[in-house]
Amino acid sequence: MFEADPVMLSRILTGLTLAFHVIFATLGVGVPIMIALAEWMGIRRNDPHYTMLARRWARGFVITVAVGVVTGTAIGLQLSLLWPNFMQVAGQVIALPMFMEVFAFFFEAIFLGIYLYTWDRFKSKVRHFLLIIPVILGATASAFFITTVNAFMNTPQGFELVDGVMRNIQPLEAMFNPATPTKTAHVIITCYLTSAFILAMIAAWKLFRGNDHAYHKKGLHLSMVAAFIFSIGTVLIGDLSGKFLAEYQPEKLAAAEWHFETETEAPLVLGGVLNDEGEVEYALEIPYALSILAYGTPGAEVEGLNETPEDLWPPLWVHYAFDLMVFIGMYLTFISGAYLAIYKFKRHLLYNRPLLFGIIAGGPLAFVAIQSGWFYAEVGRQPWILNGLMKTAEGATQADHVGLMLILFILLYLFLGISTVLVLRGMFKKKPAEQELYERGIETRGDSA
Repeated sequence: MFEADPVMLSRILTGLTLAFHVIFATLGVGVPIMIALAEWMGIRRNDPHYTMLARRWARGFVITVAVGVVTGTAIGLQLSLLWPNFMQVAGQVIALPMFMEVFAFFFEAIFLGIYLYTWDRFKSKVRHFLLIIPVILGATASAFFITTVNAFMNTPQGFELVDGVMRNIQPLEAMFNPATPTKTAHVIITCYLTSAFILAMIAAWKLFRGNDHAYHKKGLHLSMVAAFIFSIGTVLIGDLSGKFLAEYQPEKLAAAEWHFETETEAPLVLGGVLNDEGEVEYALEIPYALSILAYGTPGAEVEGLNETPEDLWPPLWVHYAFDLMVFIGMYLTFISGAYLAIYKFKRHLLYNRPLLFGIIAGGPLAFVAIQSGWFYAEVGRQPWILNGLMKTAEGATQADHVGLMLILFILLYLFLGISTVLVLRGMFKKKPAEQELYERGIETRGDSA
């Protein structure tokens, strides 16, 4: 069974690896900026609670980085083993950002080690704070460079293809292709947003369980303010992404919206099902919204999926992945906005259980949105691995034993996932924040946020 279709098995294994890796990669990009915000607040307000937030977040961050290294290495291995034809053709063109991603990670790792081992060793707290800046730059640069590779797969340029061989290669032009601005910006801002909600979820859970400490209240407030700012950025960049798709990958946008006929004043289709005749039923249609998303005006003409040969259509189920990503993004903006509104006008209701539960739900939902977005991004490009040039089946290996690799990597990811949870749980349960604050003589109760 496992050796029947090496192409499909290669897709499954690569998708599984990316889905697992993106959990740790997202935190690896987003958590450093939250650590920096917490430490800066501690310095600015001379508040040890914020400083403790930075300390504890940094400890957990190290674990996610370690697992991210393993899964990132697995991706590099699988690119060579599972997609040799793709790497033979395209690898030389996109080698530069791959190398730069490794360099950015080394840069981040070096300063992370210095940052972790120099707490309380500087007379000036600002000097220690400055060490987290290279970590942020390295993590964000790492995400940028590796995402440009994915952007290249969507809008390949910077070469001439002659008899299946790439000539006149221009690495910078390939890296800075039309998909790069929106794709990299969207990936980075959603990493920031998801990380903020994960940290807010932890604080909200403590408060939900009745752990009424200023430390958790400040952690919640800092995370939710950051989350609201990042959510607004996500909405704005998402709008630009829609306009990019309308120009460069109209079939991908049309598949996401089940938009089959080219028309003006195109509505946005949310939910629904396709009947046997290919007609949309039970969907919520927002008039003019697709035209606005695609071109910024309600009367704009949006290309339908019927303009593309049916054998080149993306799988139509990507509509649900797109909707799920959008719905969760709207929810995250709403719940973070609701928190800030209550903080501003009804502060005595700030820690009510429905709001806390809504924030807690936002953590896992943010990760669901990340996964849905990546599934839409990758499956929505099918049947192409290199858009318009190489189909996925052409880039994959035809070797045996891919099924065995799949089983082994599933076992590896199970081991890594369970180990990560146990290590993080043991690390923070053994010495909770309250105990560490008490040992340092820091008051833990209060309403200050």
